[in-house]
Amino acid sequence: MSDTDLILAPDFTLPVAGLEGAETVTLSALRGAPVVVFFYPRDNTPGCTTENLDFTALAPQFEAAGCKVFGISKDSLTSHEKFMGKKALSVPLISDEHGSACEDFGVWVEKKMYGKTFMGIERATFLLDAEGQIARAWRKVKVKGHADEVLEAVRAL
Repeated sequence: MSDTDLILAPDFTLPVAGLEGAETVTLSALRGAPVVVFFYPRDNTPGCTTENLDFTALAPQFEAAGCKVFGISKDSLTSHEKFMGKKALSVPLISDEHGSACEDFGVWVEKKMYGKTFMGIERATFLLDAEGQIARAWRKVKVKGHADEVLEAVRAL
């Protein structure tokens, strides 16, 4: 992807759990440093728990690279707070209950499971550069090794 291919990430202001001193986070206010936003389907499910634990385990390395990391799902702030407490997660979790950020980032998609079709969040991660542009996007993420791959991409920015 060349510099001319970069597009500005959709902005949002949404409630956040686990961000000291803040009740909301505004994506555009984080410019000046890289940001990782990973979308996941649901709190307290196996794949989502593993993904959040992996990003939490690497949080010090992301911080050392000057990058902020946020998870985002349509779960409520209360659900996020319980999930974080239960699993000792340190990565702040954003609540997109109305689905606006999911829609804007194109991760609210038609899914199929056991022959049923439904709408849900496609597991996806976006790496934003210091200017707020999408430097890298991972779609249909497989959890195993993903957080490590994202960290490598942050370090390569």
